Amino acid sequence: MNTLNWQRLRSRLSQLALSLALLNVGQAHAQNLTMLRAQGGKTVDARGKEIVLRGFNVGGWLLQESYILKTDTLDSQARIRGGLLRTMSDKELEDFYADYRAKFVTKADIDFVAAQGFNCVRLPFHYDLFLTREQRLERNKVSRSRRNLDAYVQSLTQWYDQDRLFTDSQNLDGFRIIDQVLNWCAARNMYVILDLHAAPGGQGFDRNINDNFLPLDLWKRKDAKGRLIYQDITVRLWEKLAARYQKDPRVAMYDFINEPHKVNAENGLSNDNAEINGLYSRLINAVRRQGDQHLVLLEGNGYGNEYTNLTPDKLQVQDRTNLVYNAHRYWCPNDPAATDPNPNQINLLANLAAFRDKWQVPVWVGETGENSNEWFAGAVQGLNNQNIGWCHWNLKRVEGVTSLLRVRNYGSILTPEGRAALLRNIQFKECVPNRDVIAALTGPATARVPYTALRIPGTIHATDYDMGRNGIAYQDAYAERIDYRKEAPTNNGSVYRNDGIDIQINSDKLSNGFAISDMAAGEWINYTVTVAKAGTYTLQARVKNDTSAPAKLTVKLDAAVVGTLTVPQAAAASSWTTISVPTTALPVGKHTLQLYVEQPGASVSWLQFNPTTTPTTQGGQ
Repeated sequence: MNTLNWQRLRSRLSQLALSLALLNVGQAHAQNLTMLRAQGGKTVDARGKEIVLRGFNVGGWLLQESYILKTDTLDSQARIRGGLLRTMSDKELEDFYADYRAKFVTKADIDFVAAQGFNCVRLPFHYDLFLTREQRLERNKVSRSRRNLDAYVQSLTQWYDQDRLFTDSQNLDGFRIIDQVLNWCAARNMYVILDLHAAPGGQGFDRNINDNFLPLDLWKRKDAKGRLIYQDITVRLWEKLAARYQKDPRVAMYDFINEPHKVNAENGLSNDNAEINGLYSRLINAVRRQGDQHLVLLEGNGYGNEYTNLTPDKLQVQDRTNLVYNAHRYWCPNDPAATDPNPNQINLLANLAAFRDKWQVPVWVGETGENSNEWFAGAVQGLNNQNIGWCHWNLKRVEGVTSLLRVRNYGSILTPEGRAALLRNIQFKECVPNRDVIAALTGPATARVPYTALRIPGTIHATDYDMGRNGIAYQDAYAERIDYRKEAPTNNGSVYRNDGIDIQINSDKLSNGFAISDMAAGEWINYTVTVAKAGTYTLQARVKNDTSAPAKLTVKLDAAVVGTLTVPQAAAASSWTTISVPTTALPVGKHTLQLYVEQPGASVSWLQFNPTTTPTTQGGQ
């Protein structure tokens, strides 16, 4: 046996030994987790019990998306890296990313997800984490200049032919991080979905999503031998992943390729998903040849939803077991009666269930979110009613109101000060849980619960209204986005809370930093309050009116009017003012306080109830 073959054999034996060791560790941690399989339209465990996977995506961690980090002008991880490389060396860049990955998601984050009652984590990752550091330096050259792309593809081709891609599973970042996440999740009895979010070459146009250098290169790029080299590399990566995790019950599914999109005739490809069919068929066959029977999740064209020519009967495979079909639900109706005329377009609830029933395959919503709490609650209710699992997007986001955790702003990633702040702010202990998002995803559909404890006498910040659905906790004319073409935000300020209530940043020194604004006639907001002492009070309100007509607000306690606030029309320079009115007698105990808009125009920072000592007339200060 020559030296090269001996080295390869020794490497493979070492990988096998490590895989067996990891499997033993995983099984020790995952006593209640078993391999999942498809049974008709259900996903079941080894005991035949149906398992409905509901969880969170940890996007922005192993692939940076610009909008998650608020670096929108940079538009993709490769361009972020290119910007950093203007002032950093390759080593400094690698060290920064290692530090970023070590802090963005930790065991504490996973434990927090588990504590909310979720049973899975979808792990979006970039293929470049399975390159060595030296190989990533070649990719960095393309981040510096697109002129280096052909040389990078040539290097990839050489590494592929020499079997130098994805081979050092003991040291490559991708394998190490997956192993870590599997251990964290298994300790909390949660499954993991492995998601190739940024495939070699890029699976579509959107650079945020797939970090491509050229659109659709996964489907188009050929090497000097005429091979679709990025597809060959993608198959090789999944072969390596399957070799390592094929018997691991902690892995729920392999999500082969995230959100292929614009793979169509308009872009020089077929109009029937033929290219996607060909690659998915290759991937299924490659995984099954290794004896790996994990569930495999297929994502349709058009951001994961359209399955023409991708149904089980059309795939070029012998083994059609354990297939799962994906939908990504954003900005669409939650009406269970709404349908799409194309039965293979499955992001609507009715189409999703019908596709499952027709083909007798499980369906799963791998991504959903980026909307208001009202939409979240409706989506969860509709999916739960159909026993369809889902995974919310996303765990963390800078100044994000739709994520599970909110990361405080940090400045610019391109400055040393900004990077230091980012590395501090992304840590779990520094993040702020979005309690209203959690309540919308996990609470009963009709629930209304306090956002915080509110007492009378005392101050009630207008933004601390109850958590719950539109028509229950509050009433707002535009509370959810159900048309992807309508980009107007449901919360005009997009800060603090994630309901239909419009909230603005408030610089008034007497505020909590926020105020409710843009209130239309007939809208209302509920607060659960505890009246500690019965009697009459002086009601003060911190308000502003930027319109040319007076605004009028009614304050009610359990539907009985206790005070009326008239907010004068704007002066030449509108500013915050405090107005006061006497209330009727308030009974002791727990009650619902409601702020009702009779005439629009007012913004409200807070209400304050003080025991009456002297007669009060409405006025300002």
